[in-house]
Amino acid sequence: MDPLLLTILITLAKIIGLTFLVVLPLVPISVYFERRFSAVIQDRVGPNRVGIPLTLFGLKKDFSFAGLIQPMADGVKLFLKEDFTPTHVRKAFYWLAPVLTVAPSLITLAVIPFGSSITIGGQKIDLAIANLDVGPLFIFSIASLSVYGITLAGWSSNSKFPFIGGVRSTAQMISYEICLGLSIIPVLLYYGDLNLGKIVQEQSEHGWLLLPFWGNDAAHPLGTKLLFWIPAFISFLIFTISIFAETNRMPFDLPECETELVGGYHTEYSSMKFAMFFMGEYAAMVVGSALIITLFFGGWSAGFTLDGWISGLTVAGAKIGGLVHLLVFLTKLIAFILFFILVRWTVPRFRYDQLMKLGWVIFFEAALVNVFLAALVIAAPYLSVGIIALGAVLLVVLCAAIIWVAKVSEEPAKRNSGLLEQN
Repeated sequence: MDPLLLTILITLAKIIGLTFLVVLPLVPISVYFERRFSAVIQDRVGPNRVGIPLTLFGLKKDFSFAGLIQPMADGVKLFLKEDFTPTHVRKAFYWLAPVLTVAPSLITLAVIPFGSSITIGGQKIDLAIANLDVGPLFIFSIASLSVYGITLAGWSSNSKFPFIGGVRSTAQMISYEICLGLSIIPVLLYYGDLNLGKIVQEQSEHGWLLLPFWGNDAAHPLGTKLLFWIPAFISFLIFTISIFAETNRMPFDLPECETELVGGYHTEYSSMKFAMFFMGEYAAMVVGSALIITLFFGGWSAGFTLDGWISGLTVAGAKIGGLVHLLVFLTKLIAFILFFILVRWTVPRFRYDQLMKLGWVIFFEAALVNVFLAALVIAAPYLSVGIIALGAVLLVVLCAAIIWVAKVSEEPAKRNSGLLEQN
């Protein structure tokens, strides 16, 4: 077979397999998890009725499948609902907005390494659609385009509440994209690479970034890895919380805040166009979770020196260790999706001023200082004790100055005198 044709076929198989058979099914599964998990937290039953209506065929009891058919019922319901388009909207942009919300989330999956390579018929196949050397930059550049869909939805609806939701989303996403970018700089400094596949391979050999307890050698001493754990953990906190804001998840779902904006930017939408906004939100949650485990928890790596044995697994002459790594990756991914859901149903919604203050006054400065801290830790083995001490003192002084400026610039809270004292 022609090598070019073979490459095209393998790429198409990876796109169909990883995107449409692995990730997209996680969207309705995440909805089911959301319903079940929230029911457990609120001490209620959750979805348990939707199933096969066997009573229609004369049997005594329906088969409910423990509510597992609920996502399918949701899809059928949204597909069959009336697709109503208000007369006052700007129709071209109104129809385009849901597509611009879903598409970026799916495109960013192209650079996520889902597993180590597999070998079939002598052909080595990477379990990543595109093995780019600028993976994180590609994800941030494409994911940032989803704000256009939300902004267009609010503007094209030609209604006040959706427009406010769109403006909120624009400000929120721009603010937290800065924090996202700054927070992963320490990770990229530590590995010296922008290729996500190589970063995961490094973690499989020398310990996950937040669990660095194996693969110690002269180039990767345990002391340095444990010392770098401090800036790595700070990066993890900032990055994870910023992902919540980027995906409009609670407690940062201000663009669709029903208590103030009815439904936010998608108030005027119905049927499948309405469903596509939620597909985009859940797909973005899946991509965000995948990026977190790729950068901080080893991605497809099973850890604890097991990856070498897994990679060597062979069935009928084909190396299938990558498929086992794919299952490991999906297990971690589902665990983080459940974490997203847990946070949504336990943490109350922020006020909008609190949201923006967290991004600009706290996370931006913390991420910036963390870059210098990470650089100092990485360079420490090559510096003298005096230089290290001077760097530490400068970092402390910088932190104190930032905190002082933040406190001085904050407006004092005004006393609420009520209506009686206004006259």
